[in-house]
Amino acid sequence: MEMKKRINLELRDRAPEEVTELVLDNCLCVNGEIEGLNDTFKKLEFLSMANVELSSLARLPSLNKLRKLELSDNIISGGLEVLAEKCPNLTYLNLSGNKIKDLSTVEALQNLKNLKSLDLFNCEITNLEDYRESIFELLQQITYLDGFDQEDNEAPDSEEEDDEDGDEDDEEEEEDEAGPPEGYEEEEEEEEDEDEDEDEDEAGSELGEGEEEVGLSYLMKEEIQDEEDDDDYVEEGEEEEEEEGLRGEKRKRDAEDDGEEEDD
Repeated sequence: MEMKKRINLELRDRAPEEVTELVLDNCLCVNGEIEGLNDTFKKLEFLSMANVELSSLARLPSLNKLRKLELSDNIISGGLEVLAEKCPNLTYLNLSGNKIKDLSTVEALQNLKNLKSLDLFNCEITNLEDYRESIFELLQQITYLDGFDQEDNEAPDSEEEDDEDGDEDDEEEEEDEAGPPEGYEEEEEEEEDEDEDEDEDEAGSELGEGEEEVGLSYLMKEEIQDEEDDDDYVEEGEEEEEEEGLRGEKRKRDAEDDGEEEDD
């Protein structure tokens, strides 16, 4: 598929000024030049044109917001000065698998002041003696060459993702340092006070119910005891009456016996 048709397909009914990422890998460049890409892609930040038989960057439009450019596996041999003019804010540039042979070709990248990562893997220039040392000396603004820094530490998978993660971490740290929003602690204290009051009310109601139960049981016990005392008193009175009755009858019998003896 030709590059122009591929661009129309990738738009998916979007306006070019709304697009931030555009992947045109494996399509066909006519005469080795860029077609269908123009200055209307004002917000484009990521552009990939890998393996499209691109040989010239002369028709690259102005893409001031472009940060990441993938140009691997093409037949580019020079003309890199266009990049500093048209894409001044590039931070990542992949030129691996192209026809770049000498340091003078790469020297044009010195004007990309924000460039942090450059990939020249599988280019002939990598066969030069002291290749890595020479590139780092020539392009002092870059941190990573072919995926590694000067101390052979591997670069993150994506410079862009790394920056986004860093921004998110900064926001989280700012939130932590700022602490909770105003009034948050006061609301928490009020809620705790309300909870304590509710607990005390519940405990008081439970205690009141317990006291009522104890009072009722105490009164019932007193009434039962009074009834038992009354019964005991009645029983004692009846016993005394019976004893007095028995003594009276005995006295009567004794008197009758005395009378009979006197008659005799």
